Amino acid sequence: MIFYFTATGNSLYAARQIGGDDELVSIAQELRKTDRHYADDVIGIVVPLYEFDLPSVVEKFIAGSTFDADYFFIVSTYGMHNGGIAERVSKRLEAAGRHVDYYNTVIMVDNALQVFDMAEQMRIDPEKKVDEQLAAVRADIEARRRYIQPATQEEVDFYEGYMANPAFDLHPRLDNPLYRLTDACIGCGTCSRVCPMRSITMVDDKPTWDYTTCAGCYACVQACPKAAIRFAKYKEPNPEVHYRNPHVTLMDLMRANG
Repeated sequence: MIFYFTATGNSLYAARQIGGDDELVSIAQELRKTDRHYADDVIGIVVPLYEFDLPSVVEKFIAGSTFDADYFFIVSTYGMHNGGIAERVSKRLEAAGRHVDYYNTVIMVDNALQVFDMAEQMRIDPEKKVDEQLAAVRADIEARRRYIQPATQEEVDFYEGYMANPAFDLHPRLDNPLYRLTDACIGCGTCSRVCPMRSITMVDDKPTWDYTTCAGCYACVQACPKAAIRFAKYKEPNPEVHYRNPHVTLMDLMRANG
């Protein structure tokens, strides 16, 4: 059983490659349940890295769930720096009474729109050898390897430096709306259907965001067919080009997050 949280399809693709025919379960959908007890020989979580940590909604999912498994693993997908997440989060979960047998990271396209040009990121994607990384992770898990990816000093320094002086305030709040809408919006509602938290409602054929539930995942920005959703505070390097994992369809995202 593998749980995943996805906005652009990277973690969904990773979960598919790691799990094969295993059961894949959307965290976004499971969060809507009040009784979350799961039992299997192997249970895994495949999720993206948000500001060098677990997404807050994934942390909420783990804290409010019980997992009965002989082997429990986490894989975080990321695009530039992993910030030593595996060691840090494993220790935090252990302190909370949740043992992690295996925690590794996989570098993929960096879809932080406020920093990176998606056209350039897609151009260099083959250099990251994503499928080779995922095959190695899958082999580890099939062998029930006990491993927590060590944090290099470079990643620790990067994480501590960023947290001491974050370049962006990306935590959605009522006083920190993340997005704005341009006149290019055609009212198609794609944004509302890919939102994992159901934070977007269509009012008069225009999206409105509930920032009390928004996960700050950018799914709405990335999926908009007209690039009509922009950041409220930050300018994208290339706002006309957005990203979805090439192995994942828009319908896949709608099914995962709807």
